[in-house]
Amino acid sequence: MFDTTVYKFPRHKWPKLTPPLSREQAELADDWMHHWHQVLPNKYGLIERFNHEYPLRHRPAGHIKTLEIGAGIGAHAGLEDLSTQDYYANELRENMAAELRRRFPSVHVVTSDCQQRLPYDDGFFDRMIAVHVMEHLPDLPSAVREAKRLLKPGGVFSIVIPCDPGLAYEVARKISSERIFRRRYGMPYMWLMRREHLNSPSEILSMLGSSFDEIDREYFPFNMVPLTQANLCIGATFRRRPS
Repeated sequence: MFDTTVYKFPRHKWPKLTPPLSREQAELADDWMHHWHQVLPNKYGLIERFNHEYPLRHRPAGHIKTLEIGAGIGAHAGLEDLSTQDYYANELRENMAAELRRRFPSVHVVTSDCQQRLPYDDGFFDRMIAVHVMEHLPDLPSAVREAKRLLKPGGVFSIVIPCDPGLAYEVARKISSERIFRRRYGMPYMWLMRREHLNSPSEILSMLGSSFDEIDREYFPFNMVPLTQANLCIGATFRRRPS
C-alpha cells in the first residue's frame, strides 16, 4: 500500500529523519519535482521572477566563481550571465542534473548532496545561491557548515525560502501545487510536502545567522509588511565573516 502518512518534526532539532521512501514513492517524488520545475515558470511567473531576480541583485562585481546548490534543471542558471563567472551547480537528483548538463554545457554540474562535503577546496567560491533549497534539508546544520567552508571570507550567500508554515503560503499552495499534484496522481499531497518542507523560515534564518552576517532581507509580495504569515517567500543574503 502507498504510504501517505504526514510526518511532523520538532523545531530546531536535526537531523529530521523520516522512514525511507519505497521505490514507488521515490519514483513519484522524482517525477513530481521534475514536473513542478517545468510548471512553475509557466503558470506562476510573478513568484518565479522574485525567486530568481533576488539573487541577481546581490551578485558581486567582477569575474567570480558561483555555486548554486539544488540547481534543479537550471531555472536560475538560465537567468545568470554565465560569460562573466565560472558557474558551478550541485543537484541531488540525477534526472534533473542530466537535463541541467544538456541545457547548459558551460556549467560545471555535480550530482551530490549539499549536506555532505562537496569536491571543492576551502574558500573556493565568491558566491553561493540556494533558491528554495534550505527548507528541504534534513541536516540543515551540515549544509550551513559546508557553505561556510566553501565561501571565501567576504563571499555572499543568497537564499530564497518559502513562508511555510504561514497563512498566505498555505492558501496559495491549496490553489497551485496541491491542486496540480492531486490532479496528476490522484492522491493526497501533504505526505510528500511535509517530507520536503522540513525547515521553517525562523530555523533557516537563525541557523545561517549563527555563521554569517545577514546583509539583506526582502519579503514577497508585501515587503512593507515583513511578516511570514502575510507573505509567500523571503529572500535573504549573508556575508561570510572573516576567518
